[in-house]
Amino acid sequence: MSENLAGLQRETNALRERVAALRNTHTMYPDDSRSTAEAALAELEYAERLLGDAGGQLARAHAGPEPRRRGDDGDRTLLRAMFQELSVPVVLLDHEGYIRRINNAGAARLGSAPGYLTGKPFAHFVDLRKRAAMQSWLAAVLRGDGSAALESRLAQRGWAEDVHLTLTRLELPTEPNPLVLVAMSPPMNGAEEEGPAPLEPEVEDQVVVLAARRLDVLTRMTRLLLRSAGPGGAGKPLALADAADLLADSYADWVVVDVCDLPTGPDAARRAVVAGPADAPAEHREAVAAAAPGASDIPGEVLDRGQSLLFPLIEDDAVLGHTASGAPLLAMLGAGSLLSVPLLGSRGVRGALTLIRRSNRGSFRLADLGLIEEIGEHIGLALPPRPSA
Repeated sequence: MSENLAGLQRETNALRERVAALRNTHTMYPDDSRSTAEAALAELEYAERLLGDAGGQLARAHAGPEPRRRGDDGDRTLLRAMFQELSVPVVLLDHEGYIRRINNAGAARLGSAPGYLTGKPFAHFVDLRKRAAMQSWLAAVLRGDGSAALESRLAQRGWAEDVHLTLTRLELPTEPNPLVLVAMSPPMNGAEEEGPAPLEPEVEDQVVVLAARRLDVLTRMTRLLLRSAGPGGAGKPLALADAADLLADSYADWVVVDVCDLPTGPDAARRAVVAGPADAPAEHREAVAAAAPGASDIPGEVLDRGQSLLFPLIEDDAVLGHTASGAPLLAMLGAGSLLSVPLLGSRGVRGALTLIRRSNRGSFRLADLGLIEEIGEHIGLALPPRPSA
């Protein structure tokens, strides 16, 4: 009985989280509601069935897992080879959505080696705006509602690709929990869904090009800081908006600058500047500007500890906080990669500098973090002294 109750509680909590994610996705993308609505209907049907069968589920005892059986080693080797060499990209997920196995074509589609991908949540390779719908369909397939087919979007390391996913539940005698086989194919509608096109050219991965870009950004920022210092240090105070615009124009999509006017930790920080793409909706900029810096993991942790954070791939879209309606800010911005560094002055942390790239750009790397850390220190030293208490 206790196991039944625990299982019912887990299913209810998971359903609540998926419904909240679907609601946030619909709030942020009202014009892209078809896939979200289909997933919501599936969740509604499941909720109805869950409520109707709750009494019976609590009264029945679960049968133990079937005994494991040893298969023929030759057949296993043959099946494994066939799986790896399939021309169709295929991923095998466990009951929690983690990649158990992936064939060569699937690894090529996700842009990494099979060994790196194994053990990663498959949802992390799905664009934020499509992630909630995919997770709901995955949950439906795992609980036995039948196979599912949906249009989705993959995003990883500077590219975004529309894809048709087919999810099928597998019951294996050697596994205590069901698995899900995910096949990836071109979109069924024959056209890519509306979304940002990849911005990074193929030369993005060339070391020389990246080094030249970083040097250019550092040089331009140095000129800006020197102008603020002026002859003999008598220049105008540093315009944070100019520094943020420079980074947003040449190195990121969104730049957020938070400043601590008083040395009392992240709760005293204020959001000083928000810079973003020229074509970004005004409400996006306003939502980011209205968020309290100390109320979220980023930049709250940076302000508190004075240590930098790098997210080459965003796994939790809530780390930057939420809009007034409860939607994650990073999902609203279509973020794919993020880094945040402290603004270090002569007397400790003066603020935080946070850079965000959308999912259609190359991810931030360690070299990017080193550059922005240096820029953050320069900006921190150029900030005017705190007002006396």
